[in-house]
Amino acid sequence: MLLLYNVGIKLYFLLIRLASFFNKKAKLWIKGRKNSALIRYPESIWFHFASLGEFEQGRPVLEQMRGLNPDVKIVITFFSPSGYEVRKKTPLADAVYYLPLDTRKNAIEFIETINPKLAIFTKYEYWYHFFSQLHQRQIPLYIISGIFRPGQIFFKWYGGLHRRILSFVTYFFVQDERSKQLLLNIGINNAMVSGDTRFDRVWANAQYPKVIPVVEAFKNGKNIFIGGSTWPADEKLVSALTRTYSDWKFIFAPHEIMEDKINDLINLLPKGSVIRYSQIAASAPHLSTYQTLIIDNIGMLSSLYQYGQIAFIGGGFGVGIHNTLEAAAFGLPVIFGPNYSKFKEAHDLVDLKAGFTITDEAGLKEVFHQLIGDEVFYAECRKKISTYVKEHTGATKTIIDYINAQQ
Repeated sequence: MLLLYNVGIKLYFLLIRLASFFNKKAKLWIKGRKNSALIRYPESIWFHFASLGEFEQGRPVLEQMRGLNPDVKIVITFFSPSGYEVRKKTPLADAVYYLPLDTRKNAIEFIETINPKLAIFTKYEYWYHFFSQLHQRQIPLYIISGIFRPGQIFFKWYGGLHRRILSFVTYFFVQDERSKQLLLNIGINNAMVSGDTRFDRVWANAQYPKVIPVVEAFKNGKNIFIGGSTWPADEKLVSALTRTYSDWKFIFAPHEIMEDKINDLINLLPKGSVIRYSQIAASAPHLSTYQTLIIDNIGMLSSLYQYGQIAFIGGGFGVGIHNTLEAAAFGLPVIFGPNYSKFKEAHDLVDLKAGFTITDEAGLKEVFHQLIGDEVFYAECRKKISTYVKEHTGATKTIIDYINAQQ
């Protein structure tokens, strides 16, 4: 099985290399790993994040570890360009790298160079050689905000190698009881239900959000519907609202901000009603006259929700919805597409009737009309959703207390 794993890793690399000739993200993935020069450290703490979302999820633990270990170097790795390119200069780390390809040689070289005294992986990404080398060197490895589902390979009859990868983990901090029970079913009992550190992150952000004066000027006292991390399928639906509800304002923060994607979105919207964030400097005096603002950069979304009344979270018509909790922390009812099965918090919000899943334009309009047409219902939604987020904070303290006790 290990032979097949190694072959699969190399095949994956070849496919990415081929894709890099016509795909920007694949090109960054290859280029970033080729040009990475490691800095040797006498000791470090290693954090790994798959992408930007996992970085924000694990950030509360990262910040705490940084504060508690001021003399120890912090090394961050990302698997995806969408994480690395945005956070490669974060002041929370001494070095930020792309995670090298998971081969035995790369794992040995990387670990021997950065010399981690412990490693922390957020939510998922289980790499055989990196985990094996940490285990052989008796370097503690922690999974934080982990979540497991019955359909994953770890719990299949053919998942022996992947169960072995799990055996290299020192301790699992999982989001829910089901995840802990699934681990227990395969003989892994070094786990506790600590919750999800994203709640700590989004709650802290909502208490002290970054003020964005130009968005305040755009809002000009009107209600705002925010489309966060949207994809074309999401944008097609939400754009229909802009024609029906001309008394509302709309903000789109697309997941992909390439020029062609932004232009496609603009073409869905009423002509003359749209302004891009990058164009605001020249149009600031007349900002309030526009109905729709398109955020054509990365990194603002978590602060934008403070200006909204309702949020649509993108991704539900593709691989899965994006972060609902950033909007929920500000008390915004959230709407999303049908693909949310992998996200516990989305299920929780639907059960609370503070999150709403839709499949088409008619469904979106029905939910929107329900929210804006019943003030009592809307107020109850806002109260329930913000209470839900607040009550689920605390995972960071649980994790930090445990790790500190082991050192």
